[in-house]
Amino acid sequence: MTASTLAPRLTPPVSRPSPRSWWIVAAALFCCGWGGNQFTPLLLLYRRLDGYSAAMVDAFLGCYVLGLIPGLLIGGPLSDVRGRKPVMLAGLGLSALGSGVLALGGLGAAPLFLGRVLVGIAIGIAMAVGSSWVKELSTAPFDPTADADAGARRASLWLTIGLGLGAGVAGVLAQWGPWPTALPYVVHILVTLPVLVLLPRVPESRSRQHGLRLVDTLRVPSASHRRFLRVIAPTAPWIFGSAGIAYAVTPQLMAGRTGTWGLAYATLLTVVTLGAGTLVQPFAKRLDSTATARAILVSLCLLAVGMAVAALAAQTRDPWLGVVLAALLGGAYGVAVVSCLQEIQRIARPDELAGLTGVYYALSYLGFLLPSVLAVLSGVLSYPVMLLGLTALALVSLGLVAAASTKHLPR
Repeated sequence: MTASTLAPRLTPPVSRPSPRSWWIVAAALFCCGWGGNQFTPLLLLYRRLDGYSAAMVDAFLGCYVLGLIPGLLIGGPLSDVRGRKPVMLAGLGLSALGSGVLALGGLGAAPLFLGRVLVGIAIGIAMAVGSSWVKELSTAPFDPTADADAGARRASLWLTIGLGLGAGVAGVLAQWGPWPTALPYVVHILVTLPVLVLLPRVPESRSRQHGLRLVDTLRVPSASHRRFLRVIAPTAPWIFGSAGIAYAVTPQLMAGRTGTWGLAYATLLTVVTLGAGTLVQPFAKRLDSTATARAILVSLCLLAVGMAVAALAAQTRDPWLGVVLAALLGGAYGVAVVSCLQEIQRIARPDELAGLTGVYYALSYLGFLLPSVLAVLSGVLSYPVMLLGLTALALVSLGLVAAASTKHLPR
């Protein structure tokens, strides 16, 4: 189906505009981010209490990509057809349900795998649908005072805060609270329930498209845009790949040095990574340019330096170097996630915004499989060698994006 056949079917918003509507959707993004990342600092806990191997806990961490990718690639187009509100409500409900299943993880590996897949679907929907909904609620007639890139900044900022705070709270509760494998998930459910009550009150920014089939929206022609292929695609996997190195791989490498404080150390690295990612996002606005990929290039430079420090930390097993690399990789994550999202929102047609956002985040989350890949390869290669190899690949990505930085700009 061509753009000309799709365009006339777009209808105006059907709900009363409000400049504060985006706050509740941002809160839903926050809750889904919390639910998606609260598991990360608990990896060492599951190894210590239940005796799971490093490869198994990395599989727990990465398996939610099995839910996340469908959530991204189907949730976004589905919301283009059915509207943002019903799909986002389903995603937020799945986030709470996933925490309920994870709280039963003491019964064995099955609830952990199932719960991770459920929260993966939830965060996939949040990224594709929630980010698009915030974008639309940050424009006229809902919020006519917002600037053109406000939606991208608001969505990425609140998602990042949720990712960081969820991991921080879960780690603290697991280290010092009772019922360490259950209480963190119960807290997330309690945080999510009020937002579930408020979300139906948010105005719908995209009414149901009668006569438009889901299968017609699964194709996202904007994904073949040369700017997307040459600037976004080489960058996207590094976004969550860098985060995975910082707070999933590094704590396990330092386990021999951190001892009984391993869980607290893992929590610290997660908070430092995502805290840095949150703090740099306002500065990413100043770096962003509609004529170049300047901000993305800065993020890739930070990434390469951070990976080099990660290789040194893996060799020396120095916990303080782990904190430094977490800050560097967190900065790279923060600049990249918002800058790529701004590029996406300039490339996408209105009827493809959620779909292209889903494709972008799907590519981004492929990087979260990196810890599992490194765990498998660790039988034949050392972590310092593998991390040096990743440093070289980061420099290759930097060169590719630099070559296309000023080319194929969207009109």
